[in-house]
Amino acid sequence: MTQADSYPPVSPLAAGLRCRCPRCGRGKLYDGLLDVAATCSVCGLDLRAEDAGDGPAVFVVLILGAVVVGLAILVEVEFEPPMWVHLVLWTPVVFGGAIAMLRPLKAWLIAMQYRHHRMEHSR
Repeated sequence: MTQADSYPPVSPLAAGLRCRCPRCGRGKLYDGLLDVAATCSVCGLDLRAEDAGDGPAVFVVLILGAVVVGLAILVEVEFEPPMWVHLVLWTPVVFGGAIAMLRPLKAWLIAMQYRHHRMEHSR
């Protein structure tokens, strides 16, 4: 029995939404805003090799872009505001939404990688 087998399985979705360790589900995954911690403070899992790449950014661009463009079109059609209103309205939505979405999406992809890697090596 390996050390990874001594922990109950953690849902990648739950670990991602809470930004927690993919093995124990309790330790913080991040050291800062988007920097993955070197190790889990609870179970000691080495997180240095975990890398989600550009996947989270792609999801954020596609999802947030579709929502913001749809809402901007709706606001334009309904209220016909001047262009500066769009700039003032959508800039904070895009930046805030991107930061709010990047953390859990990156954590979810890391948890999925961990789960897939663990299942692959248990065969």
